[in-house]
Amino acid sequence: MRFVTSLLICLAMTNCGLSSFAQTSTSAPSVPAPNAETAIGTPRSPVFEYLGTLRAETGTRTVVENGPQGTRTIVQIVSGRFEGPRVRASVQTPSGDWITNRADGSYRLDVRLTLKTDDGALILVTYNGVGQTTNAGASLRAAPLFETGDSRYAWLTRLQAVAVGERVGTNLAYDIYALK
Repeated sequence: MRFVTSLLICLAMTNCGLSSFAQTSTSAPSVPAPNAETAIGTPRSPVFEYLGTLRAETGTRTVVENGPQGTRTIVQIVSGRFEGPRVRASVQTPSGDWITNRADGSYRLDVRLTLKTDDGALILVTYNGVGQTTNAGASLRAAPLFETGDSRYAWLTRLQAVAVGERVGTNLAYDIYALK
């Protein structure tokens, strides 16, 4: 029985190989693919536009230990302010960070907050990132996205931002840049 099964598999493979050979041998000669550097060109350096600085104060922390994805810390954001050349806004509550503590000692950020601009628009800000404990508090890196239905700030919804920040005590500060 094994012999018959092996023979059938060999015949099927031979038949598939011959048919694929027949298909490729009648087509136009293949052109070698260009190497990745030629196809893509020279690497592009990112360009950044400063959007503003986000400062926030954190409140209570709730720790959920030893869950299936690790220990989670839910941090309340109680107040804050975003100041930039084109956007000035206050952080609205509720806002928070759903942190996942990782085995290497770093932690994953998962932040959701709402900004209310000085002229009344609401902007949802979400970001993921990585935090690393330092002697002063924490070093923070993140990738914010913005959502709004207000046409005055619709330009924010079409960009990817990057943020470089730190936490000292209960104070957070991020410098946020649009990636151009």
